[in-house]
Amino acid sequence: MYPITPLGYGSLLDSAAILPGLYSNMESSTSGSPRESAPPLAGVKVIELGQLIAGPFCGQLLADFGADVIKVEQPGEGDPMRRWGFSRDGKSLSWSVIARGKRCVTADLRTPEGVELVTALAREADVLVENFRPGTLERFGLGPDTLAALNPGLIVVRVSGYGQTGPYAHRAGYGSIGEAMGGLRYLVGEPDRPPSRMGVSLGDMLAGMHAAMGALLALQARHRDGLGQQVDVSIYESVLAMTEALVADQAIAGVRRERSGAVLPGVAPSNVYPTSDGEYVLVAANQDTVFRRLAVAMGAPELGTSPEYGTHHARGERQAELDDLIAGWTVRHTAADVLEILEANGVPAGRVYTAADMLADPHFAARQSIVRVPDEKLGEVPMQGVAPRLSATPGTIRWTGAELGRHDTEVRGEIGQRTG
Repeated sequence: MYPITPLGYGSLLDSAAILPGLYSNMESSTSGSPRESAPPLAGVKVIELGQLIAGPFCGQLLADFGADVIKVEQPGEGDPMRRWGFSRDGKSLSWSVIARGKRCVTADLRTPEGVELVTALAREADVLVENFRPGTLERFGLGPDTLAALNPGLIVVRVSGYGQTGPYAHRAGYGSIGEAMGGLRYLVGEPDRPPSRMGVSLGDMLAGMHAAMGALLALQARHRDGLGQQVDVSIYESVLAMTEALVADQAIAGVRRERSGAVLPGVAPSNVYPTSDGEYVLVAANQDTVFRRLAVAMGAPELGTSPEYGTHHARGERQAELDDLIAGWTVRHTAADVLEILEANGVPAGRVYTAADMLADPHFAARQSIVRVPDEKLGEVPMQGVAPRLSATPGTIRWTGAELGRHDTEVRGEIGQRTG
């Protein structure tokens, strides 16, 4: 286990800001101390057969909380994530994050030897995660029924674009397609432009989170009868689950939600506003009591009780003109001054952060929201810490994404196989 240090306030290269010690998501200010050193999933063995993001993000989350995640990759090539995104010294930074804490082995599942390795691992594993197209695992001879005969307690988490059943199950599905069919893409962007997207693979990440939750639920259910089960996660349903009352609004109220840019229709004020120094500040004061505090902060307390703006419904009807009023106030002040005034009046507000802002923010540093993880090639890699935070059994980041086949000898030795 590598020692991991929190990322300090100030420059990325400010070595004086590095605090020594093993990183966990436990703050000294949290009530009580960890009652044991082991994270909550210590002793849980996970086989990861997935690649890219949806399945591997599930593995990342489980590894963060102590699971022994054994990632099986194609010899010579490995997971395509090893080559995606920005790289330094020949190593993908995306790989460094999504494969953190995992042991990496190689096996060609199209050969008897590769199937034999996974079979041997499955006999002793608690969870197997895969995100192949439905039917692929069965063609390898590693279908859930076959695995259950070897290990009745094994939980098989299956992540795919459209799920394991239904008329679209056989289709190839990426996160972007799941975002589109799950209803998210139609809502993202400006009203007069085509649907847009988030700057991250949100659909894949949501599927990975649902897969991790499904694995934990199945582990809890196994406590009752000792039996495993299948967890069927589709990307489009993982996105659909996040769309609030989108479907009910259409089916019951006859309302089709449309793209609305930076605002939610009828929810005001909640928008980004310009400041005199060229920055933007997001202000969220759509609750009646909070809006009254905003009105006081702006030097116009009468707005908070006026018929035009004093209620949630009234503000929603006059959303654009209210945004203009607030922008007329914020643009006369610097971003720092706006934030100071709003904080003093209890109004939620904040800058729209870039990664550079996060690296320099004292709150991020105090909570260890970003940590530096030692890496054999890169020295130290700043990345997001473990979430959520557990007071007694916090998670840990044990290492960055390992080199291809790094743990071949170690893992095969544990199951009595020889390498080479």
